Amino acid sequence: MSAFAAPKPCNAAAAARGSSFNAAMRILPRPRREAMFEIYSFCRAVDDIADEAGPREARLQALEAWRRDIAALYEPAGGSVPDRLCGLLKAIKTFGLRREDFLAVIDGMEMDVKSGMRAPSLAALDLYCDRVASAVGRLSTRAFGMPAREGDALAHQLGRAFQLTNILRDLDEDAAMGRLYLPQEDLHAAGIEANEPTAVLANPALEAACRPMIARAAAHFAKAREIMARCPRASVRAPRVMADVYFAILKSLERRGFAPPRERIRTPRSRVLLAVLRYGIL
Repeated sequence: MSAFAAPKPCNAAAAARGSSFNAAMRILPRPRREAMFEIYSFCRAVDDIADEAGPREARLQALEAWRRDIAALYEPAGGSVPDRLCGLLKAIKTFGLRREDFLAVIDGMEMDVKSGMRAPSLAALDLYCDRVASAVGRLSTRAFGMPAREGDALAHQLGRAFQLTNILRDLDEDAAMGRLYLPQEDLHAAGIEANEPTAVLANPALEAACRPMIARAAAHFAKAREIMARCPRASVRAPRVMADVYFAILKSLERRGFAPPRERIRTPRSRVLLAVLRYGIL
């Protein structure tokens, strides 16, 4: 198997079951839980392609292969579906997962491969967040059983909240890959004209450049909570757990600040379990 081949579902499922993602998904009924593991498997596969250190053209070709695979899943007779995608096909048919959302995720990964994402504009960053995070949310809310309108609205808000939090948490890891997702407008407002990742992260004004993103993420979390409060409780148990965990990460980042050295924020497993108890059992 080449470095850019999709992982076998059992490998991706094993990775999912070994993560905090697993704790949130275990409160779902088995069919919905298995659908979420299939969605995770797909996302993990295309994300690994985008993050691999290798020739750009090879990675673009690998993403294009995934587009063909997704197209095959939506052919009227099922097309020629590889065995490794049979579980994903079942999830698509059972929960009405939309082709355009899978393709949007691939498009987002292609943005990473093509541009390297260095200080994008706010508009480009929002498009990126919609593709790599909110599109995943749109797939997920269907697996959760949410009404389509409320599900799409929640995916919009939580996807952006999660992705902005990830960006703030992963500044150093992204810089090591030559990436910088902080928007150019925020950098310029903080007096930072550079867009080279390591130079930006060493700038004393980095804290000021990160504050607007913290505020945007917090606003998205607040709107997501309003949406979830209107939904049947059973349909939003898993997203409530994930929102609780990610909001805790955001608040930890805010307290820690962004001056070097930046200790990586990790969520204690007890926090995840508390959220599961709160929304999944109690």
